[in-house]
Amino acid sequence: MSFSLEQVRGFVAVADELHFGRAAARLRMTQPPLSRQVQKLERAVGARLLERDNRRVTLTAAGRAFLVEARRLLALVEAAPELARRVSAGFSGRVRIGFTAASAFGVLGRLLNEVSRELPDVDVDLAELVTREQVAGLVTEKIDLGLARPPFDLETFGSRLLHREPLLVAAPVGHPVLALGRDVRPADVAAEPVVMYSPTEARYFYDLVAGAVPIAPENTVHTVSQVLTMLWLVAAGRGIAFVPACAARMSVESVGFARLALPVPEPVELHLLWRRDSANPALWRVLDVLDSTMP
Repeated sequence: MSFSLEQVRGFVAVADELHFGRAAARLRMTQPPLSRQVQKLERAVGARLLERDNRRVTLTAAGRAFLVEARRLLALVEAAPELARRVSAGFSGRVRIGFTAASAFGVLGRLLNEVSRELPDVDVDLAELVTREQVAGLVTEKIDLGLARPPFDLETFGSRLLHREPLLVAAPVGHPVLALGRDVRPADVAAEPVVMYSPTEARYFYDLVAGAVPIAPENTVHTVSQVLTMLWLVAAGRGIAFVPACAARMSVESVGFARLALPVPEPVELHLLWRRDSANPALWRVLDVLDSTMP
């Protein structure tokens, strides 16, 4: 047999007052229906919760135990509408963010700080994914927001440029290209062995580098997808690499950096990416916060 919230409220009032008359007055009802509510509750629970006689009302051991849970139940019921309103307005909930490894050394920390300060009741889950995986995750709704590289299908996704940065040459410490005393020109490194990006797993950077530097196919010594892997290979003397400026923060031993001179001084773009039809209110609230705090 089930019980009602009215029965629970009636029991709590009696337990607080230890008097049916005062409890009934507090609930703005008469005493007989209150007594019937408590009796129905006891039958539903299957235990006597109150001992009563003509002089006093006391809680049984079962009643004391039930009172703790009854108060918790009523508190949850009272909080539920406010929680629903906050979730509906995006002030509470969960946002799942995909990010590229390189972005973790750039803007990700600042983004998370802004969200946690402005939306403390929004939980953030993180997933390290390359752009291709982020796009797939957005389509299948495994993530809500991406920190990804263009291009995107703008009919399906909304996007906003979040950050721009230069492209750097990463070379082993002591390499002549690091001692030029100026920005490195593409012609300076055209004949160097290169650790190159995968044209499928890191298409954005592959296209960017291939369009900026005339790299002969025979000069590509390795093809990888992750910036950190590139830097390890550079440190091992396998060749040079072209990396976003945030990669310099990784501080890989024996690797130095120099800026690559290009017609567009900061060609590396990082975008916020989301589904235009997302039904997650917290996502839209996060985007509002980032629009105002990370212009």
